Parts: sequence; structure tokens; C-alpha cells
Amino acid sequence: MLEHVDPGKRLDQKGYDKAAPGLKERLGELQRRARDAGMPIIVIFEGWDTVGMSEIVNRFILPLDPRGFLVHPITAPSPEERARPFLWRFMVRIPARGRIAVFDRSWYFRSLARAVERKEEDARAVWREIADFEEMLSNDGYLIMKFFLHIGKKEHRKRLERYRGSDMDMCAISMAEVELFKKYDRMLPLIEEMLEATDREHAPWTIVEAEDQRFASGKVLASSVQMVERGLASREGRSQASMDGLAGDDRQFSSLRAKADLAVSIPQEEYRARLEELQGRVAELQCALNRQKVPTVIVFEGWDAAGKGGAIQRLTAELNPRGYEVVPVGAPTEDERAHHYLWRFYRKLPPAGHMRIFDRSWYGRVLVERVEGLCPPAEWRRAYQEINSFERMLVEEGAVLVKVWMEIDRETQLRRFQERAADPRKQWKITEEDWRNREKWDLYERAVDEMLFRTSTAHAPWTIVESNDKYHSRVKTLETVVRAMETAGKGSK
Repeated sequence: MLEHVDPGKRLDQKGYDKAAPGLKERLGELQRRARDAGMPIIVIFEGWDTVGMSEIVNRFILPLDPRGFLVHPITAPSPEERARPFLWRFMVRIPARGRIAVFDRSWYFRSLARAVERKEEDARAVWREIADFEEMLSNDGYLIMKFFLHIGKKEHRKRLERYRGSDMDMCAISMAEVELFKKYDRMLPLIEEMLEATDREHAPWTIVEAEDQRFASGKVLASSVQMVERGLASREGRSQASMDGLAGDDRQFSSLRAKADLAVSIPQEEYRARLEELQGRVAELQCALNRQKVPTVIVFEGWDAAGKGGAIQRLTAELNPRGYEVVPVGAPTEDERAHHYLWRFYRKLPPAGHMRIFDRSWYGRVLVERVEGLCPPAEWRRAYQEINSFERMLVEEGAVLVKVWMEIDRETQLRRFQERAADPRKQWKITEEDWRNREKWDLYERAVDEMLFRTSTAHAPWTIVESNDKYHSRVKTLETVVRAMETAGKGSK
């Protein structure tokens, strides 16, 4: 993409002064329109280390209302960020609807660092992950504008010499950038490959000829105006399509639950002995995986009154509380609704060596949000692939991922509901919403079957836990977790 670019294009002061005021005014107007429309915007600036990126970024943000944007300078990851998946620190910084996030360097700069620090093939895997990430955000209504600021080899070398020994050295460019980009000939083909691998219709690259600051700033302003105008124009059509699309699909899906033998049970004496053994083993594995810096994510889904809470209590009974957290998932907050639905779950991902136990999870998108009509059909249908990509990312980054569906029949659920309603000590466990959900059993059953069918993958399979008998369900849950943790422990030694 760079071979046909003339980085030496210039714009004189007179030409800049003529064009810039109108573009700046228009960009400010478009920011307000995007805010009112609830359109979030991500702006990415990448380029050579000596390109003068800070000045170009500053010229871009000056026309904007500072209450509506944040600039995120991306440098080497902190210890906390290194302990989490590669995209974690970027996902937690994405803007809420109607706001703008400006990335002064981004996931691309860090992917190039990976290519140099590790293997180029590792960077290629990250570029595929990035492409999926950007597609997911674009599908959710995010406008993504990506600028690569390009200069030629001769100009790069000249500027590098000028920066060295200058008082502006550390202010203008970081040593990390200098080390990464100092070998122009080595980096150029990597950058070309990165741009080609991640140049998509929903998130195209704009190559900015950047040897002249005025020309570069003018092109960034003009391109931004065009992209925001197009994004706003297409937003209404996108919204209508999401409301109309795919609502009438009547396909049937093989039920993974059909194989569950809900009559299975174990005697109390056997349960107690096995439970004690498994709890001790989970505690041992928690310590082992902590030493090996392996994160663990455990997802509990299932019917109301299936025993998720009891299973989680037995799972955590012997664990070190410093190393795990139970995350109860309810309706999203106002701030969470203003972001992509996976945003709140990214924020709860465990650091390396720690464990997160989700009492319900991101699968609410294709269960309660689907059945209750809380999101358009096109959005929950799209979520299957987004969730699969998200979970593949977790596993490829080295996490243990366990997904448990706790299965009971209607009669068992009714009996447990009635027992809770009759016992003052358990009445807090039953709500009107539980009864309403029960009335929609058939709708939820279809949603569950499709969810299990579409998201039980080789890298993140579902385990169906027969839960009519609580003793059996607790033991099987612990056995499932132990197997996954043991496998991960062997693989990471």
C-alpha cells in the first residue's frame, strides 16, 4: 500500500490557511451530530517514529469539544496489562456511544513490537485477531478511522539524526519507538503486510503523506470529515436493517441437552467423599496455575434454580480468596449499555495466574436479550461469531476456559421454586422475574439449544451438567474444572 505513495507531498501555508478553518468548523459540527446520534468513533494514528505524530494528533483534536473525547497514548504495556490478553487494554478504552477515543499509537504499534520481540507469525495471528476485533466493533455501530503517517527512508534517517541530542528527544518520540523503527528496511515490509492484512471495508486505512506537517494535518482533517459524514449517513440504514434482519429464521438445531440423563444421582456418602477430594485438588491446581501464570475463566449458565450458586460455593470452598473472584452478572448499567456488550466482560477478565468465575455471562446476549427482545435479531445472531472469536482469543492467549450448562427439567424447577417460596430462609432466591421466565420456557429452550449448538467449539466446548440431583451436579462440575486445569497445567510446564 505504501509503494505508490509519495510521502513528500506539500501544502504551503496559504493553502492550509484557506482549507483548514472550514474543515475544523465542520469537524466540530460532526462531533456534535455524532454525539446526538450516539455514534462512537475510534481514531487511530500510526506511523514512523519520527513523523511528528503528536503535532498531527493535536491539530486533529483542537476543533473538538474536549468534553467529548479522550486521547490514549499507547506505550509499552504495564505489568497489569501484560498479565491480560493482548487486546484487553484497548477494549477497556473504547469510547461510549456518542464519544470519541483517539489512539496515539494503538494495537497496531504493539503488534509490530510483538513481531520484533517474538516471531512474525505471532504478529500475523494478532492481525487476524485485530481484524475480528474491529469488525465486531464496526458491526456494533462504531466508526473506525485509521491513519498511517508515512515518510520516506531518507527523511526518516534525517529526522532521526536531528532528534538525537535534541532537547525535544524524549518529548517527541519514545525510546521504544526509536528501537522499533530505527531499521527502516526491516520494518517497511512488516508494515506493508500489516496494512494489507487489516485494511477492511469496515475499517480501511488512510495513508497520509506526512513529510510535510501542513499537508498531513490537512489530509487528516479532510479525510475525517468525509468518514464521519459517511458514517452518519449510513447509520440510519444500518439501524433499520438491524431491526428487520433475520427475524423469521425457523431452523432447528441439534440439542446437546437431549443426551443428558437427568435421572442420574449419587449417594450422599459418596458425594461427601468425592467432594472433599475434588475441592482439595482444585485448591492444589489453583496454586499450580498461579505459579505458572495461567489465567482461568469459568462460566456458569443454566436454568433458574438449576443450582449454579450451590455449585459455585462448592467450587470455591477451599480456594485462596486472593486468587479468585466470583462475578455475578445481572442487567447492564447505563455505562455498560453505552459500550459494546462484551466491554463489561473484558474489564472482568483475570490477570495471569488468577481465576474469574462468572455466575451468568456474555451468553445473556443470546439468551435473555434474545427472548425478551432487548436487542434486535441481527445483533444477537451476530453475537455467536463474536463470542466464538472472543473465547478463541482467551484460549490462544493461554487461558483455561470452562463453560458449564446446568440442566434440569421443568418439574424439578417448579418444585424448587415452590420450596423457595414456602421457606422464609430461601424466599430471597425467588423473584417475580423467575416466574415470568418460567412461562417462556419453550422460547428459552430454543435459545439455549441454538446457543449450545453454535458456541460449543473445539477450543471452548460446553459441558452439560445434569442437575436434577444436586450432589451429582456439584461433583460433575468440579470434575470438569479439575480436568481442564490439569490439562492446562501439563501444557504450560
